[in-house]
Amino acid sequence: MASKVTEERLPKRTSWIIISLWSLVGGLIGIVFWELLHYWRRVLKQPLLAPNIIPTDIENHGTIATRALHIAASNLRAGIERRRLTNGQEKLVLCAGVRNFREPWARDFGFASFGLAELEEYQALREGLEAFLVNQRPTGQFPVKIHSTNIVDRYLHSFLKREQPNNTPIKPKYITAHNTISLDGNALLVIAALNYAVQAGDTGFGRGHWSGLKQAIIWLEDHALEADGLLYQAAFADWADSIARRGRVLYTNVIYWKALVELAATAPMFGDASDQRYFEAKARQLKDSINDHFWRPDLGYYVTNYLFDNLSSGGNLLAIAWGLTSPEQAHAILDNMDRFGMADSVPTQVVHRAYPRKFIALENRLGGIGHYHTSASWLWLGAWHVIASTRTGRQAEAETLLCRISKAIVRDGAVHEVYGPDGHYLSSFWYTSEAPLTWSAGMVVHAHHVFRRHMARQSDWQDTSIDARCIRQSQT
Repeated sequence: MASKVTEERLPKRTSWIIISLWSLVGGLIGIVFWELLHYWRRVLKQPLLAPNIIPTDIENHGTIATRALHIAASNLRAGIERRRLTNGQEKLVLCAGVRNFREPWARDFGFASFGLAELEEYQALREGLEAFLVNQRPTGQFPVKIHSTNIVDRYLHSFLKREQPNNTPIKPKYITAHNTISLDGNALLVIAALNYAVQAGDTGFGRGHWSGLKQAIIWLEDHALEADGLLYQAAFADWADSIARRGRVLYTNVIYWKALVELAATAPMFGDASDQRYFEAKARQLKDSINDHFWRPDLGYYVTNYLFDNLSSGGNLLAIAWGLTSPEQAHAILDNMDRFGMADSVPTQVVHRAYPRKFIALENRLGGIGHYHTSASWLWLGAWHVIASTRTGRQAEAETLLCRISKAIVRDGAVHEVYGPDGHYLSSFWYTSEAPLTWSAGMVVHAHHVFRRHMARQSDWQDTSIDARCIRQSQT
């Protein structure tokens, strides 16, 4: 009798469990559906991205070079906005872009800061640096970026052509999208901070943050695994973050060397004699190590690292522009870049020979932009190309490069993130080049000013010279 009662109860209990599970699943589906609906409504309520606005007074600038400079300066300033930090403070920050990267990145800001200094946008420069300094870890590590949205959120806003929201406090992120530690941003912020303190005459800032800047270098020193002092990085960790180049990489170590040089040069103002001696010795050792490890006299340029013997423009051009190379090395590099046609379309191509496909990030290959850090061109590299040519006494080459950069900017009405081998900015169904990209806009501004200061010492040079060179190029 008992077994019969049990048998009758089992189906009822099983039915109850099944009904409960279905109710639970249905409730979860309902919650997820409601959250997704709420999210999409929030995204679609965001204003549509405004088109790039060409400055209204552009016609007042008579040459293509001055028009391009005016657009680049306007693009750079357009990235400045006031954002709230997690500690409640509000700071002017420089966002990397508007559509894809509406947030401050250490690397982007480090390079763009040269342009901000040229335009004397000192408040934005100082407060942008403070936003990173307040988020510096006790170990000395700076954030890779300070953000308020995740990668999916940013992409969907961009894909739907909506403005990214900027009303949430921005918080630091110390690990890259590839779950690696980025080293170049730390050194670039040191360089940017010292450049600001000197250019603006802000000795209080330099002295007040001197210990933090030194700690940033101490943190970097922990990533030099060998006696040669060269930094050792993970894959996908530097600016070319779609490429698995690991170990000792030229670009990262040249920037590290520059940070050491600047710390040594400014130690008498912001530090003490022992700081100066220490950083001078470190810079000398690192310069020797860079030449020993990367320079290939048989090739006439610095190789990228132990695995890739291609000419990567970033590290080579920075080495010339910042004075790490000898004059003979500088001319050899620039001659090779010209021979490889690395600036024939839009200056300047990332590498003269692409990395093997297996070293390119899968997401880039699937998205149709596997050449993003290979045969594509970036104007920030073109800007350093101009500076390197200028400081090497190659005036005609610098004018040619400025002409090509200026034509691309005036044609598009904006400084774009990246350009394909055909000379036009990258655009596909899945990805469209950021515009404006403040990193490149800032560097274009800086390159123009470096070139003009150099040419001002030659009384017979006029701004129309670049236009004349553009006309001659068109005729040939």
